[in-house]
Amino acid sequence: MHKKIIITIDGWSSCGKSTLAKQLAKELNYVYIDSGAMYRAITLYFLRNHVDWTKHKAVDEALKEITLDFRYNEHSNQSEMYLNDENVEYVIRDLVVAEKVSDVAAVREVRQFAVAQQQKMGEKKGIVMDGRDIGTVVFPKAALKIFMTADNAIRVERRFKELFEKNPNVTIEEVKNNLEMRDYIDSHREVSPLRQADDAIVLDNTNLTMKQQLEIALRWAKEKIG
Repeated sequence: MHKKIIITIDGWSSCGKSTLAKQLAKELNYVYIDSGAMYRAITLYFLRNHVDWTKHKAVDEALKEITLDFRYNEHSNQSEMYLNDENVEYVIRDLVVAEKVSDVAAVREVRQFAVAQQQKMGEKKGIVMDGRDIGTVVFPKAALKIFMTADNAIRVERRFKELFEKNPNVTIEEVKNNLEMRDYIDSHREVSPLRQADDAIVLDNTNLTMKQQLEIALRWAKEKIG
């Protein structure tokens, strides 16, 4: 019986963190937790309910009304995000949510709310979680921490392809601006900014295929699992 570990994958927007995390979880038979989906679901709730996230009281009140959970969909073999019992997996991928998620995720109360839930999910170990502060704040003692990065132009291109399928009116310029804005907010926010943990291993996937990056990450994971 192999010991179960926690694997964290942090890094910039559109580096393919969730793609790698999902594949890794599948290979290891681990649970994949998409921390970004949690922040997106909170953002969706705030937008729908006109919550002013610059007001602490409004945020506190709203968070009391939010229940987040991941449910496994047997047809797609994926864990999907549920917000108050509604499947919001597809709605939260919209650019409207993407434009506000970094702002919402920078709010201290939102961060504390999400981190507490993430830590609870990690109690049993055997999970792969991706995000911005997973190896630094959520699981500082994780056995394997990966920090993903890629060339900016490549990231813009990947994100554009992903969004274009859902919205053919999106322009590469919009995507580039959105990424730059998110990078700035993610790395400059006061509460748990994006930074590489001292003990994280860097994975630059600019010139790697999905298969190659998975092979590298799997090798690292197996070394830690023993």
